[in-house]
Amino acid sequence: MIIDLKGKTSTEILEYFDNLHVKDGDIVEAEVLESEIESIGYKAFVDLAQIFFMKMLTPIKKDEDSIVLRFKKLNENSSFHKCETSSEKYGIDSEFFTVDKTAQFSFLYHYQKALEFINIKSKKRILNLGVNKGDEFKVIKNMLTCKEFESKKFVGMDYSSSAIEYAKKDFKESNVEFTCHDINKLNELNLEKFDLIISIGTLQSSNIDFNTTFMSIYQNHLEKGGAMILGFPNCRWIDGEMVYGAKAPNYSFNEMSLVLKDIHFCKKYLQQKKYRVIITGKDYLFLTARKIA
Repeated sequence: MIIDLKGKTSTEILEYFDNLHVKDGDIVEAEVLESEIESIGYKAFVDLAQIFFMKMLTPIKKDEDSIVLRFKKLNENSSFHKCETSSEKYGIDSEFFTVDKTAQFSFLYHYQKALEFINIKSKKRILNLGVNKGDEFKVIKNMLTCKEFESKKFVGMDYSSSAIEYAKKDFKESNVEFTCHDINKLNELNLEKFDLIISIGTLQSSNIDFNTTFMSIYQNHLEKGGAMILGFPNCRWIDGEMVYGAKAPNYSFNEMSLVLKDIHFCKKYLQQKKYRVIITGKDYLFLTARKIA
């Protein structure tokens, strides 16, 4: 499908895409003036693609004045969000397992800044709840020297047994430990306390009582003066693409009330405990908390 968007306003382009009828995998080619790209920027069209569940492909220069923008319609049914709920929804054979959040700059940058905010070099015992294959530990490893990394104790926990077995094989270091367990039943384990607790996109799972679980983790597993990094997904993974905007129940569009409610609860709770709390990020919203000196 080829469409002519030369000279169109942003409102007209948005309306045009809103009325498009394309099938999964279809490619839409849109011709625009190079001067318009210089004015509005490519990012605006990347955002346009995400709004309508498309992937923006490499643009092609048509002639001296025109550029062809290419958009591929994503398969909205190809998403781990629609898989049956089970411990292996996130296992090695799942679509989720192919996802690498840390390859996305909007995730990696803000996660690194969160680690810097809590001074990762000073932390000795680190717990990651919902660790899956351990991507967040690799980011920490890349931020530290070998000596700094090996001086710390890392514990990763996940409900997916196949993901945990994969992580065990992937991390050869003796100071990194992985455990397959239900986060709802942490009291069954003889866990020591940690001076950093990380949980990215896990505590909001449908089978977890968010407020109760969060308070229990803080009270029972965080060292006095310890830090926390919590990641709240504000995106969906569709056909291998990270698409901005988490879908709330009963809405076809992005609606952030539940995410903001949980973030507000954690922030208020931690501030009452004399923590400095910051909220950062975009596709993932990071709540990062460190004790006020």
